Parts: sequence; C-alpha cells; structure tokens
Amino acid sequence: MRNKYIEAFEANQIKEKSIPDFKAGDTVRVAVLIKEGDKERVQNFEGVCIARRGQGTGESFIVRKIGANNVGVERIFPLYSDSIQSITVVRRGRVRRAKLFYLRERRGKAARIRELKKK
Repeated sequence: MRNKYIEAFEANQIKEKSIPDFKAGDTVRVAVLIKEGDKERVQNFEGVCIARRGQGTGESFIVRKIGANNVGVERIFPLYSDSIQSITVVRRGRVRRAKLFYLRERRGKAARIRELKKK
C-alpha cells in the first residue's frame, strides 16, 4: 500500500516527461546532459536497451554499446531523471526475452538483433 501523496507527486513527475515506447532489444539514443564545471553539454549514448526494471518514478533501463577496442559499455539510466534530455528509438528489435543479459557474452555478428518488421 503506497501513500496517496507520494503517488500524486510521482504521477505529476511522470506527466511532465514524454518517454517513447521502447522495450528490451530496441536500439535507443539517450541524450544526457553533462555538467563540466560551470558549463553544460549534451552527449548522446546510443546502444541496445538490454533491460527495463522498476515502476513509476523508480523505473530504470540499461543500455549497452560497444565502445573503443571492442569493449562493452553499459549504463543504467533512471527513466525520469533530470539529466536525460531526450530518448530516441533508432530501431526496433525482435527479441523473445525481457532481459537480454546474454548479449554480454556475445561478440560481433553473434550479438546482432533482428529488426522488427513493420506491418
């Protein structure tokens, strides 16, 4: 049982942000606001969403990309964070699981995800 005041506050925070509909397997581009001293800039982090977890304002998602020297880089983003400026779905993936942690062991072509065909 959750407090009705907390639920009202969370509903107000959720209403302010526009989050696209995406799931595990989709390739997303997350524009993150980075503060360096007194300056701010936007840096994009593009990769495959391998998991979503939580609910309400506590919801988060994990994005994995292959960085320099074929090193896998994962970042966990809170969905309703103020540091996230925008989330863009680049392509939709056809997967049969909600969590794609098996991609951590895969390399190269074995780590590909088929694209979802539009009907």
